[in-house]
Formats: sequence, C-alpha cells, structure tokens
Amino acid sequence: MNPLFIVVACAVLASLVALHWYVWRRLVRDTTRPGSLVRRVATVLVVLGPVLFVGAFATGRSGLPFVVKQIVAWPGYLWGAVFLYLLLALLAGELVRPLLLRMRAPGERGREAGGAEPAEPAEPAEPSAPADTTGTGTSPADEPAGTGTPTGTATGGCAVAEPATATAPSAPAPPAPPAGTLPPGDPDPKPRPTPSRRLFVSRIVGGTAAAVALGTVGAGTYGVLRGPRLKHVTVPLAKLPRAAHGYRIAVVSDVHLGPILGRGHTQRIVDTINSAQPDLVAVVGDLVDGSVAELGHAAEPLAQLRARDGSYFVTGNHEYFSGAAEWVDHVRELGLRPLENARVEKAGFDLAGVNDVAGESYGQGPDFVRALGDRDRGRASVLLAHQPIVIDEAVEHGVDLQLSGHTHGGQLWPGNLIAGLANPTVEGLERYGDTQLYVSRGAGAWGPPVRVGAPSDITIVQLAAKRS
Repeated sequence: MNPLFIVVACAVLASLVALHWYVWRRLVRDTTRPGSLVRRVATVLVVLGPVLFVGAFATGRSGLPFVVKQIVAWPGYLWGAVFLYLLLALLAGELVRPLLLRMRAPGERGREAGGAEPAEPAEPAEPSAPADTTGTGTSPADEPAGTGTPTGTATGGCAVAEPATATAPSAPAPPAPPAGTLPPGDPDPKPRPTPSRRLFVSRIVGGTAAAVALGTVGAGTYGVLRGPRLKHVTVPLAKLPRAAHGYRIAVVSDVHLGPILGRGHTQRIVDTINSAQPDLVAVVGDLVDGSVAELGHAAEPLAQLRARDGSYFVTGNHEYFSGAAEWVDHVRELGLRPLENARVEKAGFDLAGVNDVAGESYGQGPDFVRALGDRDRGRASVLLAHQPIVIDEAVEHGVDLQLSGHTHGGQLWPGNLIAGLANPTVEGLERYGDTQLYVSRGAGAWGPPVRVGAPSDITIVQLAAKRS
C-alpha cells in the first residue's frame, strides 16, 4: 500500500476523532452530570455515529447485499450531515459563551454589590471579662497581667504590685472576602462563574447548537426527498438560426440513484421533466451509485421521458465506479441515446457529448477530436460534459454552450467554497471567451440525502437566436 495514502488516512482519522471528541465534550460532558443515564446514552450515540458514517462509505462499493447498504446508509450519511452542522454551531457558540458567562441574573447583580454570595458568619467572640472596678478604666480582660501598668490587690491593706509583661493588643481579623470573588490584590477582580452557571450556559449553547443542526438537516433532507424544482435559463447563441429560437433543453444531472434515492425519486424527476414539455432531454452524468443489478429497477422510470427530439446521456465519474459499460447499455434499453464522444445534428445546432474524465482510467476518457473535430464551425454547437473542468477543451474546439453538472452547487454549505477551488464554475451560467458554460446543481444528492444552500434543480435551458 502507498505510504502516502497511509499517512493521509491516519491524518484524516485523527482529525475525525479529535473533532468528535470536541463535539462530545461540548454537547455531552459539559451539559450532563457524571454517571447520568443521559450522558451514557449520548456518549454511545456520539461514538456510534462516526462508525456508521465510515461504514456507509465503506459498504457502498462492497459486495454486501444491497439491503445491508441501505440499512447502514440512512443513519450513517445523516449523521455526517448532522455532525457537520453541530460542529459549525458549537464553534459559533464559542464566540458567545464568554459573554453568557459574564451575564448575571437580577438577583445575582444585587449580590455582586456586596459580594457574589453572603459571607460566612463570624466565629462567636470569647465571653467578656467582668467590668473594671478599680477605676482605672480597664478591666482584667482588657489588660491581663503584663500590660505594663501594675494593678494592685489589697492584701492586708497593702497594695502588692504584680509584674507585668508588655504585649501588643491583637488586631481584629479582616473579614473574609465574599464567596465567588477573589481576595484583594488578585489581578482579576471579576467574579468567577459558579459551576451551576457554567452548566446553565453550556446547556443553552449546546441545546441551541443541537436545535440548529437538526433543523438544518431536517429541512435539507425534505428538500431532497421532495424532488428537484424546475429552473429556467435563457442562453443567447450568436450562431443559432432564427428557426431554432426558443429551443428548450431539459438538463438533469447528478441524480445519484443508490441505497437512499431509488425508483420513487426517479419517478418524481421524470414527472417534473415531462410537465415542462422540453424539446430535448440531456442527462449529463452521475445517474447512479451502484450496479445495474442493484439499481436497474430504480432507473426504469427513465423510459417514460417524453421529448420531441429524444433523450441523451453522457457518463459521469460515478458511472465508472458502478460499471459504466453496463449502464450505457441499460440506459439505451430505456430509450436514452448515449453520446460516447459522439455528435448528432439537430435543427439549427450540433449536439455533442464526451465521456467523463474519470473514464481515462478505463481507457474511455473524453475525446474532443472525435466528438467535434470534423464539424462545421459555422453552426451553433451544444456540448454535454459532466465536469465543468473540460471547459478549456470546449473553448479550443469552438463550442458555443457546454452543459455540465458534477458540483451539486456545493450541496452542503460551506461546501460551495470547496467546490469553487476545484471547478471553474460551481453553478449557473458563465462565459469563457466565446463559449458559455452552464452548471446545474443536480437533481439528487451524494452521500447525505441533504442539501443546504444549494437546492436541487432540473434546468430548462432555452436557446435564443441573437439575430431574432
């Protein structure tokens, strides 16, 4: 095994353990009492969550029965999303935690004026001595033997002087500082929060973080399971003839059928596309996460797609993880036409498609020369390519519009920031020289069936003739 891979794997594992320990500390240890049932149950959940999360990824490409993959995938992937937003919320809570610890309730403010807590009562004083009867203004208790002033006692009528020893009067003990404050001279005179105060603040911060994380993941899961919504984009093409003005292409990418999203999800996508009545359907990769044997049934609703000029398909990187050759054959049986580095002529423009760059490892990578090399550059051209990163080759071959997916729009915020580091465009329409690139956010989800800040979509791209 590659030593670099081992180092990276160990670093990732160590980071995962450290981050989970932080979440456990803030969410469980700081909010529960030692030995309580709540602490024990919560600790088990925090330990079991990452085990299932890793297991969901590990079983995804294993030979285990598909039902086992489904059982592990749901809790494992969902924990991954919940953990992400728990971590972000708890880190945000670190900013407000010191402020909450310094705040005091009205009753506590009143005590701070004279101390955070009432002082302990002083020790009772020793019983006082009898009053002075000698007229000297002192008493034996005030001036015991040895005060330096002889006192006489009558013995047979004679005063007998007692020897005296000089001692300094004892100073009264200073009052004890109020509980909850530091003694005089301490460099930080501010009251320190009591343990109960820390527990209260930890529960406020931890409870808020848990509510935010669960609410965010719940809403994001509903958005995915509900199905993608239609999005409309108009793209002017300088070479498009007037006769083709208004041509409508339904772009769907990243469906990711697998242990979580199945036949019902495919049916929702098909119904949404058919309701838009497009002229052409373009499936631009990452249709599946599994073999034809596991997911062929889930893909069958694609046979119901209806478009005047048919439906077309290009591979994504996940097809090559799932048996690309079998899937190309299967989608052809369902009525979709695969474009494997190929081109077809439509009324008013050329439609081309290239294999995904992941196919290079299987000897089936993108071939732009084969797909575009001998075409008439006077005609408008639309290219289907799963990953946006091939935009440079598209520009070089004079493509007018490239339609892509792959990025999911980031899927889970702030994933869009990471996706932006690896892709020229994360979502939407952008121009690169004379070539325009449109990137769909995708119709499904990979890993956690959750989307935050990047809702799923099926885009109706309407071509516009500038000369119209």
